[in-house]
Amino acid sequence: MSTDNIGLQAEEVARIKRLCKEAGQLYILNENEPQGEEFAHFIFAGTHKGKEVVFDSVLYTLRLHHMSVLYESAEDKACEKYPEYNRIDLEEEDDLNKHLSEAKLEEIELFKAEIMDELEETEEIKVQEYVNLDPDFDYGIALEACLNVEEITPQTIARFVKAFTNNTLELDKTLYSFKHEEE
Repeated sequence: MSTDNIGLQAEEVARIKRLCKEAGQLYILNENEPQGEEFAHFIFAGTHKGKEVVFDSVLYTLRLHHMSVLYESAEDKACEKYPEYNRIDLEEEDDLNKHLSEAKLEEIELFKAEIMDELEETEEIKVQEYVNLDPDFDYGIALEACLNVEEITPQTIARFVKAFTNNTLELDKTLYSFKHEEE
């Protein structure tokens, strides 16, 4: 863990604790990141390897995670079938597929949709609840978690933070598959 990581410094942990107390919650939303019904970005103070740290967190629904894994699988198959196609990178500013015609892009998108439908129908993709920690992060410890809930509400986040910080979090190891509605 880097010592120049402000989220690992006692002053920052104290500041986050103070902000949480002022908000009357165990966490504060990370307003610099997007929020949604099926995911939330938030920050809280907790202990990692015996040291108080800030956790820069994102919590997803299992349904959203399943959709993401379906999409990644379809992207993989599209890259195999169409070597000229470049995986979509939301972080990348340039369109890496601008060399492809509209018709080719439409063909690839249709292929991906068909793959996703097939994977969903056969329930080949299964996911389970998880928590991943990344101590090599630029602010505190990155925490990514996925729970089998319908939506991510303030109550869901509070329950998660309380269980995580009390070391009482029990993850469901059952593998799930979902049917997604057409949008």
